Amino acid sequence: MSHPNGSPYLILFALWLMMFSASSQVVIVIPILPEISQTLGINELWQGVLLGSYAFALGVSAVITGPISDRIGRRRILIIGATLMSVALTLHTVAASFTLLLIMRTLAGIGGGILSGGSVAYIGDYFPYDRRGWANGWVMSGTAFGQIAGVPIGKVLATAYGYRWPFLMFAITMGLAAVLIWYVLPAVNAHLDPKRLTVRRMVMKYVRLVRRSEIVAAVATYFLMFLGIGLFASFLPTWLEVEVGISGFQIALLFAVGGLANIIAAPVAGHVSDTIGRKPLVIASCLGLSATIIVAPYLIDGFGMAAFLFFLAMVAVGIRISPLQALMTALVADARRGLLMGLAVGFGQVGFGVGSFIAGLTYGPYGYVSNTTMGAVSVLLMAAIVQWGLPEPDLRAVRPAASGGAASS
Repeated sequence: MSHPNGSPYLILFALWLMMFSASSQVVIVIPILPEISQTLGINELWQGVLLGSYAFALGVSAVITGPISDRIGRRRILIIGATLMSVALTLHTVAASFTLLLIMRTLAGIGGGILSGGSVAYIGDYFPYDRRGWANGWVMSGTAFGQIAGVPIGKVLATAYGYRWPFLMFAITMGLAAVLIWYVLPAVNAHLDPKRLTVRRMVMKYVRLVRRSEIVAAVATYFLMFLGIGLFASFLPTWLEVEVGISGFQIALLFAVGGLANIIAAPVAGHVSDTIGRKPLVIASCLGLSATIIVAPYLIDGFGMAAFLFFLAMVAVGIRISPLQALMTALVADARRGLLMGLAVGFGQVGFGVGSFIAGLTYGPYGYVSNTTMGAVSVLLMAAIVQWGLPEPDLRAVRPAASGGAASS
């Protein structure tokens, strides 16, 4: 391994590559569903099962592995998660039936659950509080870069050579991320849970955790954040194609525009939040996002307006995620950070599933405006909980302790 404290920039690149690979292999499934269904002969119902299996596995995995990372260390859990996902994605190439592909997507979801909470918790372990917004912003920009570059490349590969090739591409990048994590991430284990972890003790840890009102507020915030995404985004492409008349190519371009907005906004917002605080940015982004969502069905009349509003929406999404994650890492001690993030990520996945399900129920009889109205309400509720339910440390109080630069524990 490198220097005992590690290089912050190499650490961020390793986590960035991991986030790029993990998010791209999720998003790519939707545009290549036609290739999957044609190859394996599955209908829309089983396509939905394929998507849902990943989300369910990710949520359960995050809840279980969060406290495990508090015991064995974030570096080790990230190596396990990245390796598992790389192997699972490689096995997608030999999945000759729907059942086998479903198993591989479930395994990838387990890996995704390990990585989702583990990366945020590691940043909380390694970086001082007044640098966590900056660090989270750069890592989360990997998701946006995948939206800009990884998904379009994957779609081209799937169209030309079959649906298995994009998964192989992301298996390779995730494997590289696993190697980087092994070599460049130092083990920041000074304040981990020293006691043996049993199922009973894990349950009791969660019970004690949710007795705190700010923890309930944090989990509710994550739930509402993903609920809003599920309500707003699930039927956006369908509505744009069927009702507005935007082509599939324009929708792909639309998501690239959104990714560009996110890749610009997330690092900047993270850095700014290190200076002025997390809550003002999270609340402002929620207000901006809710306003954008609520007017979208009335203003979008073609690709130009759709791109403009989607760009604004993704700027708002990029602004809130990094400060929110940085804020949440300060709610608990090091030895409970994985516990909290596992619970939050798990409930976030539930929120996305609930939002998508409700959107499906209301889109047909009431139209897309019903989806956007409920999505805007959920975002406003999130803002209210952040304002009145989440405490924020005084940045002036933590800054002197951070002058050493690297690990906070």
